[in-house]
Amino acid sequence: MSSTTTDDLIMVTRSHHPTLGEPYRFSPSEEQLANVIQRVSEYVWHEMPNDGGWDYGTNLHYLQELCHHWIHEFNWWDHQAKLDRFSHYRTEIDEIETHYIFEKGSGSNPAPLLISHGWPGSICEFLDIIEPLAHPERFDGSVDDAFDVIAPSLPGFGFSERPLRPMGPRGMAKHLDKLMTDHLGYKSYMAQGGDWGAAISSWLGFDYSEHCKALHINFLTMRHARGPQTIEERNWAKKLDQDQQIEDGYRTIQATRPQTLSYAMNDSPVGVAAWLIEKFRSWSDIHDGDIESIYSKDDLLFHVMIYVLTRTFNTASWIYYGRREEGGRILSSDEKKVEVPTACALFPAEMLAWPPRTYVDRLYNVAQWTEMPRGGHFAAMEQPDLLIADIRKFARSLR
Repeated sequence: MSSTTTDDLIMVTRSHHPTLGEPYRFSPSEEQLANVIQRVSEYVWHEMPNDGGWDYGTNLHYLQELCHHWIHEFNWWDHQAKLDRFSHYRTEIDEIETHYIFEKGSGSNPAPLLISHGWPGSICEFLDIIEPLAHPERFDGSVDDAFDVIAPSLPGFGFSERPLRPMGPRGMAKHLDKLMTDHLGYKSYMAQGGDWGAAISSWLGFDYSEHCKALHINFLTMRHARGPQTIEERNWAKKLDQDQQIEDGYRTIQATRPQTLSYAMNDSPVGVAAWLIEKFRSWSDIHDGDIESIYSKDDLLFHVMIYVLTRTFNTASWIYYGRREEGGRILSSDEKKVEVPTACALFPAEMLAWPPRTYVDRLYNVAQWTEMPRGGHFAAMEQPDLLIADIRKFARSLR
């Protein structure tokens, strides 16, 4: 596996003219929107323990407050306008109509950047970072830092069609490499991601290093075959196992029996909201337990509505099943690592605590290591400026 420089990426784009797919616009009907609101308004509320708070799961009182806002104040079309600011396309890859945003970067040398979301997210996570990455000069930056930004909806998520059966992150890496090379015509590119996007990016750098020449990740999901080696690493692993006991429920269900869960979720927008919003609260760097210290009700409902309107709660959860079939978190049984230059952005409230640098160095060719002052799992939404700056810094270091 060989390394690269940003010059390699820029050299490709100088004569590159991407072959885009068919223009695409998601636009629900008024009937669909009214149906969602009707189902929310007809939801039969139940109870929670008197000492409930959020400890048992999504707080009943907050969810009732959110649903009141959903029924009486949320306006889908305000958010449709955010989507419509960008050019959307769909192209068929291995019989799956795959959606992506393509934002051509400014200047003559924009380097191609593939950004991948995760669960319970969507491409909506990136709507505040696409323009600054593609057009830094509009935000008091340098046009030399511009990227061609490609932001796909993962197969089974949002605006992309579903795979015929569960596909894990390694399979999705193959899928997205075809998007970048066979469909968009890039000979090389950089990949960025958090959550599943970090796993997909890791596999891109591992399996497709002839195309994917550099990685920027803000989440570590991969594991080394030999496990922790030092006392510091073993202490990290022990604490991580303890911390994750409270989080393992959703992950186990979605990795083993996603279809059983799907029937309730397909029937209930309120159920989808409860399942997703709990994660936004527990995985983010919120203040004093208040989810709205980071996200507005509209922010949260925008994400929920993507899942509800596209009816993809079920198929989005399949990625957990797919990873289990692929072999789980282990990067390589023979201890090979990702050799392409890799930047790691560590946000302090991340739901999976990062291991010590020594452990990560055995998995990746770590070229940049940034410990962020604030932020959590949804970095592009929580701390977009910090994330953008770190991506730019990494790209500059490779020139």
